[in-house]
Amino acid sequence: MCGITGIFNTNGTPVFINTLRNMTDAISHRGPDGEGFWTNSFIGFGHRRLAIIDLSPMGHQPMQTEDGSYIITYNGEVYNFQNIISTHLI
Repeated sequence: MCGITGIFNTNGTPVFINTLRNMTDAISHRGPDGEGFWTNSFIGFGHRRLAIIDLSPMGHQPMQTEDGSYIITYNGEVYNFQNIISTHLI
C-alpha cells in the first residue's frame, strides 16, 4: 500500500520540501519503489510508491496534468486501465 503525506499551511507559510521528505521517510515502509514531492507555496504533497502492476515511471506520483492545473496523489488502482488505454489509442 502506498504512503501519502501532505501539508496545507492555513497561515500561508511556504511548505518546505525537506519537511515533506522527513514525513515520507517516516513511512518509507509503505512504498519502497519510489518517492515524489510537489509543492506550491503553502500546499505540499509527498508520496511513497508501492508498484504492483504498473512498474513504469508513468506511475510515479504526485501526478499533474500537462498544463500543471491539476495535481493528484492517491493510493489506488485503476482496474480497467487496459480498456481505457485501448479505447484512447484507437
